Amino acid sequence: MTAPATLLLAAVVLVVAALTLWCLTRVRRLHRLHARTDAARAGLAVALDRRVTVARRVAAVVAPPVAERLRRAADAATAVPAPAPDGRDPAGVREEREVCENALTRALAAVDRAGLDPRLAAGLADAEVFVVLARRVHNDAVRDTRVLRSRRLVRWFHLHGTAPEPVYFEVADPEPAGSPVGSDVESIRHPTAM
Repeated sequence: MTAPATLLLAAVVLVVAALTLWCLTRVRRLHRLHARTDAARAGLAVALDRRVTVARRVAAVVAPPVAERLRRAADAATAVPAPAPDGRDPAGVREEREVCENALTRALAAVDRAGLDPRLAAGLADAEVFVVLARRVHNDAVRDTRVLRSRRLVRWFHLHGTAPEPVYFEVADPEPAGSPVGSDVESIRHPTAM
């Protein structure tokens, strides 16, 4: 073999080895990000279920018109399944659950918290904060996963495998207690630019 051919072969081997190593690191990173997203989705489901449970306890002690609205919103939220653990969204369940959770946020915003037992009011505030944090953690994990999946070489080599592309879960954050502005659940949802 001549010297130029040997150098060319060595260069090709080096490029293939570097590309293989890069692909392996991306696959591992994608796997970790998908696992993180799955865990965040499970945490979000727990937070949403916890808020529904507290909303039902609140509905049991508030005035009838507010209690009925709160009960209906809680029932609607539990009638639609929480985000699936594997990230799949059969028949648009995620969007329907988002709508139900926003209705529950509006119903909870109408509750006079000063009239509640302090322990129940604190439990409600904790449940709402837990939903806000769980949603943010979930959406951060989704964003990080989608950013890596959108890289050109990751798409070309199909490094994400058969994992479904994760989707954001968008619900309105309740306004803090004492805020002059109500919950902003009527705003138009803006898609995140990637």
